[in-house]
Amino acid sequence: MSWPAYLETFQSGELGRRAEQALAALGSCRLCPRNCGADRLRGRAMACKVGRWARVSSCFAHFGEEDPLRGYAGSGTIFFTFCNLRCVFCQNWETSQQGVGSEVGARELAEMMLELQEQACHNINFVTPEHVVPQILEALVLAVEGGLRIPLVYNTSAYDSLESLRWMDGVVDIYMPDFKCWRPETAARLLKAEDYPEVARESLREMHRQVGALEVEDGIARRGVLIRHLVVPGALEETREILRWLGRELGANSYVNLMDQYRPEGRVLREPGRFPELTRTLSEAELRLALVHAREAGLSRLDERRPHPLLHARRRWLL
Repeated sequence: MSWPAYLETFQSGELGRRAEQALAALGSCRLCPRNCGADRLRGRAMACKVGRWARVSSCFAHFGEEDPLRGYAGSGTIFFTFCNLRCVFCQNWETSQQGVGSEVGARELAEMMLELQEQACHNINFVTPEHVVPQILEALVLAVEGGLRIPLVYNTSAYDSLESLRWMDGVVDIYMPDFKCWRPETAARLLKAEDYPEVARESLREMHRQVGALEVEDGIARRGVLIRHLVVPGALEETREILRWLGRELGANSYVNLMDQYRPEGRVLREPGRFPELTRTLSEAELRLALVHAREAGLSRLDERRPHPLLHARRRWLL
């Protein structure tokens, strides 16, 4: 297959056909597990709060992502507004739940991709794309016609429908799902989606079927699945179950980022009395235990962060 994957899909005409099919499906939207049935073609929005056109909150070269993504020139990040989850601890809640951002058409979205490529970014990184797959496909056709030639990263909560993921088969080069929690009762309370764990497992299986484990060449991710898990205070048993599942189902070669960056945000910060267990940061002991769980699960490809020189320079300037 040609690299990036979408080039061959475009040349065969399949990319254009999928874009048309996906856009038509917006007429009675079941593109995510919410299955709300909204006629988004007419601008009606329900679960994801997005109608016919995608909304974007930011577009920039991101130097804070995992090393294989950001490399030396940055990951070309397009951050979509709104989300189909309602995580009470979301660290980007202004964008995901309050809707900070602007509506963009297909041509404008394509131009964003091409501009990031012009900046020498290693990839196009779609953040929170679950609810705008048709809009991405529509814009991608225009971007490829305009000369887009760098890989695509699908940066997701893993609350995806299998239909949407199959539209992205042969389009996405790198999947970056965040497997958040293991228990349905936790998902219902903290994400407002009781079926999240089951959906996430199905989604990760499909992503892995499409692209396999992460492949890195000269320090840069080229293809595969990069799994994130935000370690949450007091939830190490769920972390252990998730890591066991990854090792068992996707294999010991899975690339995993155990994120230690939890901090009280969103509703947790505004309503601390409702989520008392989440009002603190992660302890060193909890992080060490998460790493023990990963080793016990047979996982050895754990992300190790090395601050980018640009971030180092900026930090010194701020100080």
